[in-house]
Amino acid sequence: MRILGITGPTGAGKTTLLREVEKLGGGVIDCDAVYHELLKSDTALQNRLEQAFGPLRDEAGAIDRKRLGAVVFRDPEKLETLNAIAWAAVVARGRALAEGYREQGRALVAIDAIALLECPLKELCQLTVAVLAPPEVRVRRIMAREGISQDYAWARVKAQKPDEYFIQSCDYTLTNDCASPEEFSQKVRAWLEELL
Repeated sequence: MRILGITGPTGAGKTTLLREVEKLGGGVIDCDAVYHELLKSDTALQNRLEQAFGPLRDEAGAIDRKRLGAVVFRDPEKLETLNAIAWAAVVARGRALAEGYREQGRALVAIDAIALLECPLKELCQLTVAVLAPPEVRVRRIMAREGISQDYAWARVKAQKPDEYFIQSCDYTLTNDCASPEEFSQKVRAWLEELL
């Protein structure tokens, strides 16, 4: 089984790459999705977050992600603390998912994570690819996707590592400078077929 690590900033098009991996019969571990599921279901994670950042729950008792984001995205030290807490839970779940795909006999598994290069899950990957896109395009995408303000979207974009970091640290780079999502899907599919 070949494990491909996918990274890059939010809003660049990593989900498109994941969909193409799935279309080829590969398994996908989306660390954002794993994290969001753990935020809902893992009470130990919820408690650790509140110990670090104070009350974070909404009226329904769930962790309010926007409240958490407002605390951490403007403070690099707090963001680092959040990443350490979140990764401990996500890495354990990611390893279990990868083992499940191995048992299913999948030939390709993709692990998608913004901070993959700093995470122990990188050790599972034979190859890494950065998916990049211009910052203003990323801001528009995450505003539309998550219903957040432009200021909040820019704060998130500016809190992430620069493109050069991903380019220098990954085996491959895919730049999403395409006119449409369909065009980027075709670019990704051609790259994956060449890789396999």
